Amino acid sequence: MGTKELYDEYLITGMVDGFEPIEVVRAAQCTLTGADGRAYLDCFSGIAVVNAGHGHPHVLAAARAQMEALVHCGTYLYYSPRAGELARRLAAVTPGRLQKSFFGNSGAEAIEGALRLAKQFTGRKELIALNMGFHGRTAGTLSITGNRSRKKGNGPYLAGVAFAPAPYCYRCPLRQTYPGCGVACAEYLAEVLRCQTAGDVAAFVAEPVMGEGGIIVPPPEYFKIAMRHIRQDGALFLVDEVQSGFGRTGKLFAIEHYDVEPDLMAMAKGIADGFPLSAFIARAEIAAAFKPGDHLSTFGGNPVSCAAALANIEVLLAEDLCGNAMRRGAQIRQRLEACRERQPLIGEVRGLGLMIGVELVTDRQRTPGVQAARQIREACRQQGVLIGLGGLYGNVLRVQPPLVLTAAEADHACDVMEWAIKQVKI
Repeated sequence: MGTKELYDEYLITGMVDGFEPIEVVRAAQCTLTGADGRAYLDCFSGIAVVNAGHGHPHVLAAARAQMEALVHCGTYLYYSPRAGELARRLAAVTPGRLQKSFFGNSGAEAIEGALRLAKQFTGRKELIALNMGFHGRTAGTLSITGNRSRKKGNGPYLAGVAFAPAPYCYRCPLRQTYPGCGVACAEYLAEVLRCQTAGDVAAFVAEPVMGEGGIIVPPPEYFKIAMRHIRQDGALFLVDEVQSGFGRTGKLFAIEHYDVEPDLMAMAKGIADGFPLSAFIARAEIAAAFKPGDHLSTFGGNPVSCAAALANIEVLLAEDLCGNAMRRGAQIRQRLEACRERQPLIGEVRGLGLMIGVELVTDRQRTPGVQAARQIREACRQQGVLIGLGGLYGNVLRVQPPLVLTAAEADHACDVMEWAIKQVKI
């Protein structure tokens, strides 16, 4: 029985709208290899996970050495050296006064824990999130996700969640034009606080670059304005760096582009270069709000994953992968911007570092090019380049390769994407 047949017979896959027809058997740096021996340039990184590249030798060596010593003991039952070392490292590299970490296994788990901590510290019970935001697929994280396609069929959700307009300049929900708008979407938080809440907001939760929403990059002033309203109300700022963290946007954490200080931060995906791990980190006085019995994770802070994460951070810094993300990202965006001038199918090219979105439209009214996006992804795959899709309508090409991407690989990816775009007839 082949792998596809095993999936069909024994895995729950009904929630997936079509698999990429590749049986992956090996990977190295930016290349995936199928069972048929064909190589693919991976420009999606397992959904922005393998930031240091597939199978980085330093990360593998650290994980291998840890496996020989200890695989599991229960990080919240006994003292685990690697967990302590990683927590100290995260306190050093995260922005502001973030200091104390809790380790889990997935991004949704990190967000759930951070929400609970924010509520316990403030004594408040309400939350504010963004339309088009995505934070996970558990009941709690779907409650603060602003996308019906992700939430349908699973309500009712948690009460006490208000939503603010997404900072989506290309399709401004307030029908304004930046910069003349005065960043009205951020100012609108005052109205959300005044009209949609009971004055009991614990935290404002936001992605610094909205990933599943379509690689939406807020205006530079957005978070400073948003913070003014949130701080005046007495709420905390929880930044969701699950997808944008660990060098993806050209800084170690994307919120560093905005010169604001979060109170809590959630991390996963790129934290351990493919090993399952997540974390949320908070200021010390906030972390102290947890009391015995309030929170736990059996597998959180697994020693092998923590060892991989420590090595991963070393690689990101030693190899200047943040700088490479900036350089290769600028290279790709420049190529795709030039393509946009010739191809009306491309409505907008946007992104930071190697977190890039290409929004496709079929007319001047900006009708989402949903089928075009699927055709382009398939055509790219047939030419050996793997990209992702996203956005509220599914019309955004997502280009998120490992941060070890070379200039030649970036050019090749652009060559293939440009060719694929030309094949689509509007």
